[in-house]
Amino acid sequence: MIDTHVHLNGKDLGGDWRGVLARAARAGVEECVIVGYDLPSSERATTLADTDPRLWAVVGVHPHDATCWNDDAHARLRAWAVCPRVVAIGEIGLDFYRDLSPRPAQYAAFKAQLALAADVGLPVVIHCRDAYDDLIALLRDTPPPASLILHCFAGTRTHAEIAWANGWYLGVGGTVTYKKNDELRAVVRDAPRELLLLETDAPYLSPEPLRSNFPNEPARIPLIAARISEIRGESTDEVAAYTTANARRALPRMAGNPA
Repeated sequence: MIDTHVHLNGKDLGGDWRGVLARAARAGVEECVIVGYDLPSSERATTLADTDPRLWAVVGVHPHDATCWNDDAHARLRAWAVCPRVVAIGEIGLDFYRDLSPRPAQYAAFKAQLALAADVGLPVVIHCRDAYDDLIALLRDTPPPASLILHCFAGTRTHAEIAWANGWYLGVGGTVTYKKNDELRAVVRDAPRELLLLETDAPYLSPEPLRSNFPNEPARIPLIAARISEIRGESTDEVAAYTTANARRALPRMAGNPA
């Protein structure tokens, strides 16, 4: 299995990243995608990905840090994007829940990074919270790259159907196990299997029954896969197989096919 979204580049897991990988391997998680959220974390992601062949990197500026977007950030992301272990631009997008950056700044940073991804031929990993209508409207006006991942999908059924129609991947993590997330489980039940990805967003969003157990780790991916298999009436082996294939298709450099 592949954890398509983990933050081994942060303080909660970064100090023991080798131990995290060892525990993941014992749980059947063979590779992890380390996702950046600002320039230091993106640099750390690329460094780790160059250190261990089980690791891949995603580089970008999160909407929380959109006010930090400038020409230097653009140049540094462009330089990292040519590294063979860098598989996407992200996590980028819109966050109207916390609004830690003004919305005009979020829009500007997001549009600029979408354009960068298109220019360098990389997929994008999108963070969206309480902003799906705005996100979809923006993507209609600014066509995204061919491969787009909606990390930790939390939209409505309508948003999901738009994603399916456009061939966008849905990142499914620990939230699918939470008691009140019936709408998400219905989306996962009916989603095309070729558009589903496994992720943890570790150290956050531990799945049940470990929800209160921080930090989350890639080794908990099997709990997410098991819940998906239950929801969809498929074996866990099936879920593991097709989500792994999907990850390599969504992030072509992982399959040895540079985007």
